[in-house]
This record gives sequence, structure tokens and C-alpha cells, in this order.
Amino acid sequence: MNTWNRDTVEKYFNVSRETLDKFDIYVDLLQKWQSKVNLIGPSTTEDIWGRHIADSLQLLKFIPLDIKNYIDLGSGAGIPGLILAIYYDDPSINFHLIESNHKKCAFLQTAATHCNVQIIIHEDRIESLHINNNLKADIITARALAPLSKLMDLCYPFVWKKTVLLLQKGKDVKRELTNSSIYLNMNVDIEQSIVDTDSSILIIRSK
Repeated sequence: MNTWNRDTVEKYFNVSRETLDKFDIYVDLLQKWQSKVNLIGPSTTEDIWGRHIADSLQLLKFIPLDIKNYIDLGSGAGIPGLILAIYYDDPSINFHLIESNHKKCAFLQTAATHCNVQIIIHEDRIESLHINNNLKADIITARALAPLSKLMDLCYPFVWKKTVLLLQKGKDVKRELTNSSIYLNMNVDIEQSIVDTDSSILIIRSK
């Protein structure tokens, strides 16, 4: 699908009317805050439904039904973490969004409140959080956060035997994999993004 908007997102992902209304609230807040806080790339502000909402929702097909703990590393504007929390709207799932920037955390809290969705915001560096926290995740997401070798180090403290990593990467993903020893103890699949032909999703599981 080449063109994404509110209607195509609703149909493709079978989004309920109530959830769609919450996405409307999110998009409106994101546009208002973007003028003061650099939450998303300026070139993507005209395509929020595609570059950010659809890009987040495409991860749904890789998330198991029995998820209990979810972590989004470097959550920024809540992409994909807050988007997925809005979609699930399930208080039995703990959505942990880690973001060190105070202004971005303020946006996350404001958006979560306006969308009436429960998330847990950690205003901290990823490296610092795990030191005093035994948090383990069923799903870990990260989008354009760091090179794969560093990203795996950031993920590792939150991983247990059933963890699935969903890492959204750009066109250099194969080079990053070549430069990584990730294949030694993990199963890695590469899925083409349905939003951007130059992007991919790495689905990584323990062997």
C-alpha cells in the first residue's frame, strides 16, 4: 500500500471507531507539540498516519497473544509504544516506555492522559534503568535508535527466554547484521516494511 491516511489505517488494521478517535487525539496533539518540541522528523509531519501510525501498527502481526510486559526503548513521541498501547487498550498489559528527554516524556504523559490509555513512563537512560530494575519483557521495540550491535546491548538486560525483539531499521540493516555476532545465539528474521520500501523489521528470538 503506497498511500496511508486515516481511512486506510482503519481498514487495513481493522481499527475500531473508538481507537480511531484516540488516534485522532494523538495526531492532533503531536502536530501541536511538534511546533515547540522536535518529536518527529520534520519531513514526516505531513504523513503521520503512514510514517508513524501505520509504521507502528504493522508490528501487531509479530506480537503474541499472551503478552504481559512490553518495553519501548527510546520511545520519543511514543512510536511505536504509545501507538500500540492505544490500539490494545488493555490494562492487563504493562506498557513500559523508556525515554530520557524530559519534554518528550511530558508529551507522552499528556497524550496518554488525553487518550485515556495506561502506560508506564520511565524518564531515564536505558543503560541506567536496568541497573536498579529487574524488568523483563515479552516484547521489546526500538525504532531508528542505534546501530544493531549497540541496540542488542541495550536490549539484553530486559530479555528472558520468551522475549521477542521487534527492531525497525533502515536500508543498512543487512550491513548491520553482517557486522554483528547476533546470529550466534539468536534467531533472526527480516520482514519488509509495508510503509517504507527502504525499511525493515528485524524479528529476533532466542534459540
